[in-house]
Parts: sequence; structure tokens; C-alpha cells
Amino acid sequence: MAEDTGRFPDPHEFQVPPELEGWEEMYPTHYLFSQDRAEWEKAQFWYQDKIHAPEPMPPLDLIFQEAWQISLSQYTTRVFCIPPAQGIAQRMLGPYMYICAIPPPPEVVIGEKAQLFEKRVFYVFEHYDELWDKWLYKFRSLGDEMAAVKIPPELPKFVPEAEVLPAPTGCYVSYDLIEAFDTLVNQMFKGWQYHFEMLNLTYLAYLMFADVARKLFPGISESAIGKMVAGAYVSMFRPEEELCRLARLAMSMREVSDVLKSGMSADQKFAELQKLPDGKQWLEEFDKAKDPWFYVSCGSGWFHYEGSWNTNLDIPYGYIKGYVERLENGEKIERSMDEIEKQRDEIVAEYRKLIKTDEDRKSFEDAYNTIRTIYRYAEDHLFWVEHWFHTIWFQKIREIGSLLVKHDMINEVDDIFMFNRYEIPELLTELATGWALGVDIPLRGQYYKDKAEKRKKILDAAKEWNPIPALGVPPEEVAEPFTIMLWGITTDKVKEWLKGVDVAAAEDISEIKGFASSAGVIEGPARVLKLLKDIVDLQPGEILVCPSTNPSWAPVFTKIKAAVTDIGGLTSHAAIVCREYGVPSVTGTGVATQVIKTGDILKVDGDTGVVTIVERKG
Repeated sequence: MAEDTGRFPDPHEFQVPPELEGWEEMYPTHYLFSQDRAEWEKAQFWYQDKIHAPEPMPPLDLIFQEAWQISLSQYTTRVFCIPPAQGIAQRMLGPYMYICAIPPPPEVVIGEKAQLFEKRVFYVFEHYDELWDKWLYKFRSLGDEMAAVKIPPELPKFVPEAEVLPAPTGCYVSYDLIEAFDTLVNQMFKGWQYHFEMLNLTYLAYLMFADVARKLFPGISESAIGKMVAGAYVSMFRPEEELCRLARLAMSMREVSDVLKSGMSADQKFAELQKLPDGKQWLEEFDKAKDPWFYVSCGSGWFHYEGSWNTNLDIPYGYIKGYVERLENGEKIERSMDEIEKQRDEIVAEYRKLIKTDEDRKSFEDAYNTIRTIYRYAEDHLFWVEHWFHTIWFQKIREIGSLLVKHDMINEVDDIFMFNRYEIPELLTELATGWALGVDIPLRGQYYKDKAEKRKKILDAAKEWNPIPALGVPPEEVAEPFTIMLWGITTDKVKEWLKGVDVAAAEDISEIKGFASSAGVIEGPARVLKLLKDIVDLQPGEILVCPSTNPSWAPVFTKIKAAVTDIGGLTSHAAIVCREYGVPSVTGTGVATQVIKTGDILKVDGDTGVVTIVERKG
């Protein structure tokens, strides 16, 4: 995997499997490792971003990564001016994305940033609630604007007369089509500019609070710090709460609950419910919940093929079926907010008693009040951006794809995602030009169809490849805070990667370590899920083992015993969600999905960050 020199392969020399030949053509050239930047790129430590890009990257889906690279970085370096921090750079190798944390700037720049940092950051901390209200209004307005973008449903034989008489409109469908795509791209970038308006400060507030806690209470566990901030009413959990509400409503309607428990498809259930008086009433409540709360991805929100609850109603109906059955068994289906808040208040009170001076007490209270105020933003923003906003984007892009299919430029609607955002204007311009020129004008439809098919084959082949975890020169010590807290990349993890993972010896491993992300100790059978679509295989009472958990999986967190992930630190979404549901969790193990097999009996210690394989399956 890595050379004997204590470094990973040079990104300029590393060879991908031959079946991925041509992968470079899928992405913009500035995303490729290049000789004109070789000296700088060779000196960096690049690691695969399994949080935002765990699967091979379809070309158009890269737009979200492009957008967050700029947004995250600028807020750190130019807006809130976090003194030692710089941005996160991205590169593609094969169809997988690698990122690196830029080293700190020169001392003189750190000094300049420090003068701006405190004034800007603490103002946001102090005015968070009013700023959040403004943010949400602004962001929802942007999403509504995106939904209102008009995509021409066809290129007409002749322009309608209303656009010519009594006065020509001046520009027509050839312009509208190109403008629509450009508008959607610009809105996506603007949305991600909004996205990071307070996000980095949420992670920073956690880091600041954790630092204060460690100084005041030497030896305090990370799980104890996590308990102190848990318990937040956030938008990302609202879709699941709506499902719980609908399930409880169905319990008061016997015929409705019988239909919902059946094995029928979503369409069949809808048809049956329409026949029942109570069913119609229940469907009215279902429709109220759909907008906006069913604009939630079936996966992470990062990939077009994941779909959303709105486009795959079998998903929410399936969750409701499970909830109704659990309610009939006398089980509780909602997350135990009262218990989480009780534990939080008890542990905070316990540590407050240990504070000896007024100065220390003020230091603790200031940091605690700040994190409790802003902490919910980490998951609040997530629903609106990566789920609601992205779902609208996918809908609009598919409208363009439908037009391209009608005019024989691509075979399938989703083939549009096989072209990056720089290529699609070329495709649309060719179509608009051919339409404008008149009849019997040859277009290169077969050229685009062949390119899409080639790229789909490359992406399929990439799914069978196990990409190298890192490239370049690892630092002597991983110290960049966001790398540790969000991605869970530590010095020890990098050392493990350098040794390589001996798959043959994986059976001999009985213990792995990670972050103690959510407190509690539990034993149970493992369910290893490497792909988002496999979440449907998860059974009640199992321990979820996956590359990274996803907040949109909230409905499963009330039935699993614990969660273990390959990647993710103490402020990763996986850690936050597990704390909010009181589910023991160990994140950032690096190798869980390689070492653990479905059916293995695990002991997960969310207090120490240790996962023990108690018994191997058969």
C-alpha cells in the first residue's frame, strides 16, 4: 500500500487499475494532480474523503464538492479569519476524491487574522438566534427561486405567436435553456456560500468548549464532553418525527394501520387508503408532511442516484410500517429527548461542582452557553442544504435531462449526470444551435451517448476497486483541528494506514479503536453496510457498522443498539446523530468495515472508544 520510506505513494506516479482508463476526462482539469503544481502537491498529505465522497464520483455530482471547497475555505481564511487555519484542497484520483488540509499560513498572516477573528466570531456567537432566523429565511427563499427556474419542456417547431406579436420578446428557448442551467449552477454555489455562514463556527465552538473542559477537568473523557452538549431540537430530525406522528395517528385508525402494515407497495397503499374515510384523513396529514420534510435524501444527499423520500415513497411508507408494528408491541419509537437532557444536565452539574474559582466558572459558562446555543446549527443546516436544496437541484437537472432525451442527445434522463458542469453548456449550446439552424441539421447525439456509456462503465468498475486511503507525505503529527474533529483522521490512524491492512490477517483482529463519540456500552450482532442502499437490510437490535452513518437514516437509530464507523471524528454527523439518539458509538476506527463481518458479536464501548469482537460468526 505504501512505500517503506514512511510516506504514501506520490499522487503523480500512482497507477489506477486499467479498467478505469479514461477516468480523467470526467473531471475538470484543475481537479487533477498536475505537473505544474507537482512540487506543492507532492509535499501535501492527501486522504480519501469518505464523509462527502465515499463512492465513485459522477461528473455532475462533483459540483457540490466544488462548492464546499470554496465555501468552507473562504470562511476559515478570509471571512472569520481563524488564525492558524487554512482551507481544504481537493483532487481526484480515479473516480475518488482526495483532500488535504492546507498548512498554517506565515506568522505575519496569523497575526493579521487574529486581529479580525475575535470581533467577527464572537459577534456571531452572541447573536446566533437572530442570525439563524435571517439565514433560514434567506436560504428558503433561494430554494424557492431554484424551484421556480423554468426549464423549456421542448424546443418547439416554431416559436409561439405570443412571443412574436404584438412585439418580439427578444430572446427565445435557445437562450432560456442555456440560461436555466447557468442559473441553477450559480444558485447551487450561492447556496453553499450560505451553507458555511455559521457551520465552521459550530465546529469551532465545540473545539473551544472541549478545550476549556479538558483544562478545567484533567482526564475528562471525550464521551463526557459529548454528553454535555447533546439534546437539540433540529430540522434534520424533523422528517423522522413526522413519520412517528403519522404512525401514532394510524394507531387510532384500525383500518389505516392494517393497510400500512401490509406488504403492498406505496402506490397500492395509497389506493387502498383512498377508499377509507379515515384513510383520506390520514393521507391529508401525510401530504402536509411531504413539503418540506420528505425532501430528504434516501442517502447522503451527495449523489443523484440516491433519490429522496418524495421520489421513492416506499421508503417513508416502509419506516411507518415498522413504527406501527413497534407501537403495537408497546415499544417507544421517538428518541428519548427527556432522558438525553436529564443525562446532560446531571453530568454538567457534576462537573460544575469541581470548578474552584470564579474565573474558571466564567470560562466554563461562557464556552458552555456558546456551544449549547450554536450546536444545533450543525444538523439544522444539514436538512436545508444537503437534502431539501439538493433534492430541488436534482429535480431541475432531470428536467433538462428529459429535454435532452426528447431530442436524442442522451439515452436516459440520468445520463446528464455523466457530464460535468463545464461540459453541459457545450451540449446545450450544440442542441440550441441545431434547433436555430433549421431542419435536418445533424447533431452529435451518438457522441454524447457513447461518452455517457463509457463513463458509466468506468464508475461501475471503480466500485469494485478499493482505493488507497492516502497519498503523499503524512505529517509527523496530525494537528489540524477540523481534520481530527470532523473527519477523524489522527496520527495513529495514519500510522495504521502506512502499515497497510492485511486482509488475510483481519480474522485475527479482535479489537479496534476509534473515537468515543457517544457514551454507553452494549453487545450485539453486527450488520456491516458498505453502501447506502443496503440500509434496508438493517434489523432491530443489530449494531450498525459502516463507512459513515448518515443523518437521513434517523428512523433506524431508535432500533439499532450501537454504531461503529470507519471515518468521522467527534463533530462528524455520525457522532452528533448517535449522541442525539443516545446510541453508543465509536467513530473513526479506520478499518471496521474490513475487519468486522455481518453476524459477528460485538461489544461497543462508547466511553473508551474500543470495539471488541466477542465472537466471530461461524
